[in-house]
Amino acid sequence: MRREELAQLAGVSVSYYTRLEQGQSVNASDAILDALAGALRLDEHEREHLHRLAAQRPRPQRRPPLERLAPLTRDLMRSFGAVPALVLGRRTDVLAWNALGHALLAGHLDRTAPERPADRPNLARILFLDPHTRDLYADWQRKARAVVGNLRQVAGRHPEDALLASLVGELSMKSPEFAALWSDHRVKPCEADEYELRHPLVGPLAVAQQILVPARSPEPSVVVVTTTDGSGAEDAIKLLAMRARD
Repeated sequence: MRREELAQLAGVSVSYYTRLEQGQSVNASDAILDALAGALRLDEHEREHLHRLAAQRPRPQRRPPLERLAPLTRDLMRSFGAVPALVLGRRTDVLAWNALGHALLAGHLDRTAPERPADRPNLARILFLDPHTRDLYADWQRKARAVVGNLRQVAGRHPEDALLASLVGELSMKSPEFAALWSDHRVKPCEADEYELRHPLVGPLAVAQQILVPARSPEPSVVVVTTTDGSGAEDAIKLLAMRARD
């Protein structure tokens, strides 16, 4: 859609829309933003993202403080002994994983890496740049879109995060697929989804990845991987748990 067509559908002048698009106009009303959202056919998450961007004022980027695992979240992780689980920070850094979460999603990486901030795996980085993780997902493109859509939403909430900007810049330079998805401006939080995995040890299995947000530490999220009761995937997870213990 051309700029002129979008302005016409939203009921604003082309010059005003141009100033708004370039960040030169910072007083757009909710009605105008809703009109633009309607013209662009944005969904609920994209509409919220648009309003958030319009309300922001330019701020210098800064290096955020080190993300830490809250004691209550660490206690929560211990309760997931028979279920693969990991804790992701704002920028998808792995802050912690249990033995089964590590074995299922990144068994080729050092299990103790999340304990050292400088060595923490980053889910977005390994998804796009690590061939082992790429091969794990039968529909890699769908998983990639989900991760990028979530990163785009986080970037809207934290435009001053220099480490996030650095991650986006790195992946844009190293992965043409990431650059293409990022330029699409798709916004979608990761909440729950189902994936077909091709695990090198236990073979194909269908899993659901669900996001839990700890009450007292809402920034990091807990990713829990579940399977259908009585399914072959459940048996595969049990087999993987035995291998992880060994």
